[in-house]
Amino acid sequence: WLRNPSPQHEKRTLFGDMVCFLFITPLATISGWLCLRGAVDHLHFSSRLEAVGLIALTVALFTIYLFWTLVSFRYHCRLYNEWRRTNQRVMLLIPKSASIPSNQQSLLGLQSLKRNSKETIV
Repeated sequence: WLRNPSPQHEKRTLFGDMVCFLFITPLATISGWLCLRGAVDHLHFSSRLEAVGLIALTVALFTIYLFWTLVSFRYHCRLYNEWRRTNQRVMLLIPKSASIPSNQQSLLGLQSLKRNSKETIV
């Protein structure tokens, strides 16, 4: 899928989402930690309303982050599964012991090779 030249838009979107994920994950973690740390400090100074606000902000931050991650992951999985379903390639592999010139291959020749080798020729 990544080496196929056709889905350029999907590749750009995947790359952009990966960059955002690598940037937003530490940012969300540090922001959440700072909000919770601030909430603990406000609880010590009996500022309960501000502490509850910071806890609500932390919950909202992580909810939005998890929602974005889930939606982005499902989108890319759906694109990949759709591409895989429509772009299946079947390769015919002939065993090395069957090096017969192409002008001499026939169904009878292939059937005799099939009996002599351990691989099944499709």
